Amino acid sequence: MRVAIAGAGAVGRSIARELIENGHKVLLIDKEPGAIRPERVPDAEWLLADSCELSSLEEARLETCDVVIAATGDDKANLVTSLLAKTEFAVPRTVGRVNHPNNEWLFSEAWGVDVNVSTPRIMSALVEEAVTIGDVVRLFTFRQGNANLVEMTLPADSPYIGKQVGLIPFPENCRLVTILRDGFVYTPEAEQPLEVGDELLFVASPEAEPELEQLLNPGR
Repeated sequence: MRVAIAGAGAVGRSIARELIENGHKVLLIDKEPGAIRPERVPDAEWLLADSCELSSLEEARLETCDVVIAATGDDKANLVTSLLAKTEFAVPRTVGRVNHPNNEWLFSEAWGVDVNVSTPRIMSALVEEAVTIGDVVRLFTFRQGNANLVEMTLPADSPYIGKQVGLIPFPENCRLVTILRDGFVYTPEAEQPLEVGDELLFVASPEAEPELEQLLNPGR
């Protein structure tokens, strides 16, 4: 897979390294000469260009990319980059970084953004996830699927402590995907019982979230 990343700052470089380690081809684009430091990610392609300019994206051969990630520190630039990638180059998948939470509503399909990643929202969710027991915490939104990745740490007074996963009447449009326990990741099996302190990860519709919380923690 070929991935173009607009923004060669700390975020863009970190994403690039991860993708390269997973076997993907990465192009880093930045308009600031000081950001072009190939020695920091030597296995990536580098391009000194403005990702908001059509000619720059043509030079980057964006039509050959499977994914474009707009990861600059400027929300306006990320929106324009995503829109150009989708409308002018028919890139199959675009990911836009949201820097300011007030701009999150703009990062939609109307602006060519398939998936938005809000740094403030993710940090807030991680804080909640770290300190909250018995509440459903939304970690990530899958825009095209009308579904969220949510987490709940099972409290000691849950009625389903010791119950097998297959016997729990989870709400419709809600799927348990992972159980985190004692530093290990478990794939849920029907006969597997739940334990106090299990971190449960679900993919669920927004409507199913309150039902899920009421099911697993009715005393809340």
